[in-house]
Amino acid sequence: MARWRYTGNEVVNFVVADDGFQKLDGKIMPNISQILSQTPPAADGFFGEYGGQFVPEVLKPALDELSATFERYRADPEFIREFMSLLKHYSGRPTPVFHCANLSRYFSGAQIYLKREDLNHLGAHKINNTIGQILLAKRMGKKRVIAETGAGQHGVATAATAALMGMECHIYMGEVDIERQKLNVFRMQMMGAEVVSAKSGQRTLKEAVDEAIADWMAHADDTFYLLGSAVGPHPYPRMVRHFQSIVGWEAREQMLELCGRLPDYALACVGGGSNAIGLFAGFLDDASVRLIGVEPSGRGLASGEHAATLTLGKPGVLHGFRSYLLQDSEGNVEPVYSVSAGLDYPGVGPEHSALKDSGRARYVHASDQEALNAFFTLSKLEGIIPALESSHALAHAIKLAPTLPRDQIVLVNLSGRGDKDVAQIEEMVERGEVKPPVLGPVVAD
Repeated sequence: MARWRYTGNEVVNFVVADDGFQKLDGKIMPNISQILSQTPPAADGFFGEYGGQFVPEVLKPALDELSATFERYRADPEFIREFMSLLKHYSGRPTPVFHCANLSRYFSGAQIYLKREDLNHLGAHKINNTIGQILLAKRMGKKRVIAETGAGQHGVATAATAALMGMECHIYMGEVDIERQKLNVFRMQMMGAEVVSAKSGQRTLKEAVDEAIADWMAHADDTFYLLGSAVGPHPYPRMVRHFQSIVGWEAREQMLELCGRLPDYALACVGGGSNAIGLFAGFLDDASVRLIGVEPSGRGLASGEHAATLTLGKPGVLHGFRSYLLQDSEGNVEPVYSVSAGLDYPGVGPEHSALKDSGRARYVHASDQEALNAFFTLSKLEGIIPALESSHALAHAIKLAPTLPRDQIVLVNLSGRGDKDVAQIEEMVERGEVKPPVLGPVVAD
């Protein structure tokens, strides 16, 4: 079966053999989007029964314009040249894969590898998507960009790319999240963005999305809504997946180069699900790779203070798309909670819902305490400070690895770095709410 090999600047046509990629015809392709252009996912806006476009009539023209623009440019050579150039020279791609030898030895099981999206410019995977969407906004002639953000990473990436393109930028962020992510708020403001506080409801990510959509409805003619996760009405889930898929395709090639084979497991945290679907995209056709998404179970599933949508939710409609949703018996959206500001969302991307139903991906959960323990453990054993979001995936990895033989490989998408979370966690430690784990020595092989 023919595949495409990403080399950092180009895509080469290869065929998959038992020992990895072998050159097929030497043909050089100028863009990674050739991968997706072979069999575009969700061209009709649906992943099985999930997805779609459930929006007021006033937004349909804007969505139709966006969909047409995306279809026109996603495989356009000049668009892809500019996209790939910015990923390389502005964001710093490709990001490496790193073997956590100390972590693997400490837990005495499978080998744990990290896809280092934390090493992107601005410290997270979000910039892959904001670069792609801002280039579409430029081609649509939009002068004003709006976005929602939870932990602030998408807001920071949007502010940066808007500054790069000389566009006016407004970021909607829940009042609670503004307080716990002050560093990212200041970073956005430094780059010229106006941060708008969402003060309704729980004052977190859902409300930020609500207010961003309201803004877009009022200013759709001149405003581009740069949505940060693989959620929302069509074409957003498909579009975000497209731009984030570079994570999975890079990781696939890097694992073949480093290990001579694919990983046995690929793990990522799931809130809306953009980093997870980006990683999964590179392995969906490889049945030997088990895909696992890790949701936040917060203070425990029984407590009601969690955001484990795929674990306890049921299908419903939110923010213009159909997917699994945390809702009560009357269909009202339930309050959600996570120690991580980027994961407390009551819905999830529609492709994740389809993957859950099909059984191709499995979705588990990690608590606040498990994520915090993973945060400190990676910091102490490898000198890498992970984002609280990524720490949920890492928490499951260090639970899974000891149950597996040492020749098994677990790949974790480290979707962001933890600088933004340090002040929050320091305050929690000082208040006695969190106690860093005491780790023993790493036993040498």
